[in-house]
Amino acid sequence: MRAKFITVEGLDGAGKTTHLAWLRDALEARGVPLCATREPGGTPLGETLRALILQPGEALHPETETLLLFAARREHLDKVVRPALARGTWVLCDRFTDASFAYQAAGSGVAWDKVAALESWVQGTLQPDLTLYFDVDPATARARASAIKAPDRFESEREAFHEAVRAGYLRRAAEQAHRIRVIDSSGSLHDIQAKLEKIVISLCS
Repeated sequence: MRAKFITVEGLDGAGKTTHLAWLRDALEARGVPLCATREPGGTPLGETLRALILQPGEALHPETETLLLFAARREHLDKVVRPALARGTWVLCDRFTDASFAYQAAGSGVAWDKVAALESWVQGTLQPDLTLYFDVDPATARARASAIKAPDRFESEREAFHEAVRAGYLRRAAEQAHRIRVIDSSGSLHDIQAKLEKIVISLCS
């Protein structure tokens, strides 16, 4: 079976961490060789840039932020994602380029076509085989996230920012409907995991 590249997206507080852990366990239980990683991050450079970008305080210019994220992504693809796929290891990634369209384009106002140009330059034809976008309204997401940890710079943004990010994700899901599955994350954990179970079965069949 060809190794698959799976990404998970959603607002902070959408349950992404919980669902990622469940997916990892479910795939490994089926004997799938798996590399779990994240963006920004996944490499020493990526983790350094993650700390810089997410730290509270003075924000970077949105285009500077976008360029840094794609620089980290280029290293991540070269050092982690592509080698894993080449050796037959599946990749499960916490966020990928869809997050750049949602946060930097829709949320921060970077031109959509500029992000698309960087996507084409950095990734070539590589896209995830499947992206799971966990959708929830921003107010619910923020309430959940604030109950767990102190907010990072993005989580501290105003409500309008998070509404725009959600709209960006939904636009991207409409444009990339062949690979992005929108999952209502406001339901019960049992119902969400039942949907994920069906997805895992179809991936592994």
